[in-house]
Formats: sequence, C-alpha cells, structure tokens
Amino acid sequence: MTRWRALLLLLGVAVSGCSALTPFATPPLAASPGVADAGPRVAVCYNALKTAPQTLQELAQAQCAGKAVAERVDTDYRLDDCPTLTPGRATFVCKPAK
Repeated sequence: MTRWRALLLLLGVAVSGCSALTPFATPPLAASPGVADAGPRVAVCYNALKTAPQTLQELAQAQCAGKAVAERVDTDYRLDDCPTLTPGRATFVCKPAK
C-alpha cells in the first residue's frame, strides 16, 4: 500500500510541474526616465525555450483594454517578478489602434 501512495504522490508532483513553465501576467518593467509611452504597460513572464512569440503576443494583447494593440518594448531576465522556470519578462505598451 505504501508503494502505491508513493507512486501517486510522484505522479501528482510530475503532473503539477508541467504548469511551472506556463507564461503568466506580471507587473511590467518601468519605463526609462524621460520615456513617454503611448499607453499603459503590461508584461508576461515566460520561458524563452518553451514559449512561442505568438503566445506572448496573445497574452499581452489580452491584457490591453479595448482595441489597443500590444507592442513589445522590452525584455529582461531579472528574477524580481518572474520565477526561475519562467525568468523572461516581456514588457509591452498598449498603443491605441489606428
């Protein structure tokens, strides 16, 4: 019986680890002094080896309100807001649609 419990626990840990690489919204990197953005900033933490650029764009676009267009303006790899398995932070500006 103990073997089954250990196997189930190991299986549960393995399955939950799959979501550790899923990109998610996070606070954006602040604009450099003197830079005026055309709209609000949004950001996504991601793993550069597992996340397609199209996925990043879609997640950022979903954070922009109305018909604004998410335009990527920066990427950083500081671990302030993003964990070790998703260390990249892509920052976008939600620019008004033309």
